This record gives sequence, structure tokens and C-alpha cells, in this order.
Amino acid sequence: MSNSPDIIIIGAGHNGLVCAAYLARAGRKVLVLEAGPQAGGLGATREFTPGFRASVADTLPQLNRRLVKELELERHGFSLAVDALPTVAISSSSDPILINSDGLTGASATDTASYQQYLQLMQKFAKAINPFWHKRPPVLGSGGLKDAATLGQFGWNLRTLGKTDMRELMRMIALPARDLMDEFFENPALKAALSWDANVGSKLAPRSPNNAVLAMLYRMSGDLGSGLPLPRGGTGGLTDALAASALSHGAELRMDSPVARLTVNQGRVTGVELASGESIPAQHVVSNADPKTSFFKLLGARHLEVQFTHRIKRLRTDGYVAKVHLALQRLPHFTGLEKPVGRLLLAPDMDFIENAFDAAKYGGYARQLPMAVVLPSLHDDSLAPQGQHVLSAQVQYAPYAVTGGWDAHRDCFLENAMASLEHYAPDIRDCVVASELLTPADLEQQFHVTGGHWHHGEFALDNWWMNRPTYGASQYCTPVPGFYLCGAGAHPGGGIMGAAGRNAASAILEVS
Repeated sequence: MSNSPDIIIIGAGHNGLVCAAYLARAGRKVLVLEAGPQAGGLGATREFTPGFRASVADTLPQLNRRLVKELELERHGFSLAVDALPTVAISSSSDPILINSDGLTGASATDTASYQQYLQLMQKFAKAINPFWHKRPPVLGSGGLKDAATLGQFGWNLRTLGKTDMRELMRMIALPARDLMDEFFENPALKAALSWDANVGSKLAPRSPNNAVLAMLYRMSGDLGSGLPLPRGGTGGLTDALAASALSHGAELRMDSPVARLTVNQGRVTGVELASGESIPAQHVVSNADPKTSFFKLLGARHLEVQFTHRIKRLRTDGYVAKVHLALQRLPHFTGLEKPVGRLLLAPDMDFIENAFDAAKYGGYARQLPMAVVLPSLHDDSLAPQGQHVLSAQVQYAPYAVTGGWDAHRDCFLENAMASLEHYAPDIRDCVVASELLTPADLEQQFHVTGGHWHHGEFALDNWWMNRPTYGASQYCTPVPGFYLCGAGAHPGGGIMGAAGRNAASAILEVS
């Protein structure tokens, strides 16, 4: 840019790119500064060994067609390899159960009928709440007419559920996933698979009193497909299209440009200083980093009130999910499956998940690890050499603060993951030519995410909607004028969705 930008965005993760694209489309001069060599953040597609590529995130259940259309992402190269990847519940003691958005295959008649009842109820709840993922959260008391209208619409949507379903939502909203699954289903592997999305990414397990239903409804917020949409080129196919969209509207994107600190003048953020020493002024600065990084490392606690800093410090930001990527010379055989198509949930029952969580709570990890496995190269041959494949697994539970540090445990954890995979795919070791383990500590180091938490903080009832990340910073603005948030630590949360970036851009455009 020939002159100073109007707006600087720190971090070229998908929310930062979405925010940049909307602001640039509105005519603002936008500069995106990315610390690493590649845009996309946790959504980038990376070559983890020569010829084999994978993403930390695999599917796009939360992405909306509206965002794709408004930013013309298909024109910029975005497409889906599969629009409805099913989930498969696998157990060594029973046949696999295929879970689609419209029903079950391979389950008992009782569970099949119960699933329809369960699905209809969850879809009804999701429809009521979905609009609010894409709106700026209201504030209580001091909000204006727009906030009052949002609160009124929220109340109306719940009321129109009808008295019975509204009471059910209020009853179910904080149920442990185990109680919810036990109410509807009989098959242990099916219950384990359906409970996965209630807890994955959080310090929670099926027995934890938590926000199981809320997390599931959040996962149901997208409308790209009827199942789990799998992007072509990995999720990097999406983030590359987002970057191209932002650039096409005039935004500038600078790689290898870590921001050391924000510049503050007379109580207002006025720009940034890079690690190189370069200073760049701007009217507004938007952070796509997590709240702890944004407020403590970039801004500095001295610019904030003590009570606000206490609330940010108490955010739960330790990650509990590891990623395992395997380069395969051939397709492994999974017991009971003709072909490993779909997202494979490897957990025989909810106790299996709970036991792994119990080990992680105290800084350890289980010998037998539950995981969700996808082989994206079955649908997208750009990810591996011809005839070869990539296996991508989310593995729970891997504590960020493992006792003794991850350098001492990396090989053991990977061996436990391989042994757990081998239980379902006996020939897996013969197929592997290379592997990669990304622990939460690795995610923190490589992607600059405090604790390696992909939500930038727990997605929970106490850290949701008008209290995300905390009151005083829940509407994308912060207590310091000129400084905004647009990342997963803001409403609505993590996942490849883009709503935080879009909502933040709207909030900034209202005041600038």
C-alpha cells in the first residue's frame, strides 16, 4: 500500500481473512499481518511429508452458503470434494453403524426410530438458535435498540418452539452427553459416536455436566451439505479462496510479519509494531489471535482494568486434542468396512472415552485412545501421490500440560495412537511411510494459539454469546478504543465457520 492502512488485522487465519474480505469489500484499506509463512492458520493445508498434505481441520459442518456467495469463494477456487461425508460408528463387537443426516444404516430398529426422534428435536433447536451465531451478541441493560431487538428475537424463537420443546431445550441444554445419549439410544458404539461432537476440543467427557446440546447445535449451524462437507484441497482450499477474495477487493496480505505489540497513544490503539521494529499506524487494529495473546502479549495488561484482566486470565485455554497425520502407501483395511469412507469414530462405548479423559485430567494419557479418523485422499487425489493416501485423526485426550513435557512423551503417545488404530485396522503399520503428531503444545508453538485450544478457550455456557470471551469485550470491540477481536475467542467460537470474522467486520463498519 502506498499509504497507511485504515485497518490492520493481526493473523491470517480464516476469521482474519473473512474479516479482511468484508472490510475491503466495503472500501476500507486493509492490511493483514501473518506471523507465519502461510495464510490459513489452523485451516491451512500443509505438506507434512513430501507429497502428502493434510489440514488440522478436516471438514466444514459450520460453514454457510451465504458467506461463500457474498465473498464469491467459488470464483476464487473453493469447492467441495464431498458435501455429505457420513459418520461411521465402529466397534469390534458389532457391525458398523452409518450415521447420516437423514437416518442410520446398520442399527437396530429401536435405535433407528429413536434417531429420527432425536434428529428432529435437535434440528428444531438448531433452527431456533442458528440466526444468533451470525449476529453481534447483545449486551444487557446498556444496549441500544439493536441489542434489544436481538434479545427479543432470541426470546421469540425459543417461545415459538412451543411449551413442550422449549422446556426440553432448557432441560437438555446442560445435560452431560452420557445422559442425553442414554435417553435415546441402546447401542454403545452409536452412543459414543454421537457424543463425540458434544465434547471434542474441550476439557469435557461424556459424564461431565456441560453444554453437550449447545456444542452439538453449534456443529449443526452450517448449510453447505446434509452431512460433513469435505473441502477439495483440504481446508486450505477454503482459506486460499478467502485470501484470494480479500486480495481481489484490495486488501494487502503480508506473510512472515509477526506483530510484537500494539502502539497506544492517549488511551487509544493507533497501530502496531512488528518484531522487526517496523511501526505501522492505522485507525483500527483487529486481532484474530486468542484473547490471552491479544490482551496480554499484544496490548499489555497495563492498559486494562484489573477485573477485566482477571476474567481473561481465568479463560480455560488448555487444549486436549492431538492431530495424527499418516502418509500411507496403500489403503488400510478397517474391520467390518469394505472401504473406510466417512468419518470413522473409533470408540466402542462412552466409558472408553471417559477413561481416556480421566487419564488426561491429571496430566497423563490413556494407552487406548478414542479418535475420529478421516481419509480425505479417498475423495481428493490432490492430497497424496497416485494410489497412496492420507489418514487424518483427531485424538483425545492429549493434555497441553502433560506431566514431564511432550518431548518426553511424544513417541509413547504416537505409539498408543497407532496401537489404538491397529485394533480397528490390523494392517495399518504396514501401510505407513511417514507420520506427524501435533500435540496441543505443537499447535501453540506453530500456530500461536495459547494452550493449543482450537476454540481459543472453552466453548461452554459460562463463555458463550454475550459473555464470550467476557463481558466488556463480547461485541468484538475491547475496552481500549481502536482495538477489536475477530477470532475464535469471540462469539460464536471455534470451528471453520467465519462468523466471528464477518460479525466483527460488521461491528467495525458501524463505527468507522
